[in-house]
Amino acid sequence: MIRRVRVPWPVARSDDPDRAKPFRILAVSDQRDDALVLEVNREAIGTIDAIVGAGDLEPEYLSMLADAFRVPLLYVLGNHDRGAGWQSFTDHLPDPMPDGRIEHLDGLDVVGLSWPGTHRGRAVRDNGAAWRQAVRAWLRHLLKRRPLLVISHVPPEGCGDDPSDPYHAGFAAYRWLARRTHPPLWLHGHTTVATQKTLVSEVDSTHLINVTGAVLLELDPLMEQWPALN
Repeated sequence: MIRRVRVPWPVARSDDPDRAKPFRILAVSDQRDDALVLEVNREAIGTIDAIVGAGDLEPEYLSMLADAFRVPLLYVLGNHDRGAGWQSFTDHLPDPMPDGRIEHLDGLDVVGLSWPGTHRGRAVRDNGAAWRQAVRAWLRHLLKRRPLLVISHVPPEGCGDDPSDPYHAGFAAYRWLARRTHPPLWLHGHTTVATQKTLVSEVDSTHLINVTGAVLLELDPLMEQWPALN
């Protein structure tokens, strides 16, 4: 059963009253949800506005979702999104989100942070590259100061990560970015569900959701506050 999360969003996408309705996002990461291959299950989800990918999913799976739902696809690269096998299918996808650049999704400002560093060869943790991503995103946010939706593969340090495993620990640079830009919502993958007590965490005013598998998000400008976290 797909997880469904309704969250407050601080502004409507436009002055049009019809746009005050929730913006529905299907967020996916790390593990295929094979239930979405079936049309009957996709129909049960209803109309969505966009698909976002937080990394480590086969390009043919992302392409299938975008084609089936006929909506925009934004995604970042994970540490496994590399090599000849992955690259051979990328002609069927749009390019991944450029690191730290603010993209516009029907009135939403969205920032993507792929696995930092080179996307060739073995995936190595690169803290310096993570800091370059974070500073770039912060500088661009200063120009507009609008609410951000952040999509990253790795979570910020201490927020939904697994500090017991150095490879699955979050990045300090991302936590710095969260505290400088205060994005209402941050979506990530990378951390296995089994290592987490909850898939929703917080840093200051930012809520982070681990979207491993698939999560249906409703960003509601009329909702005043987040529900209590378990």
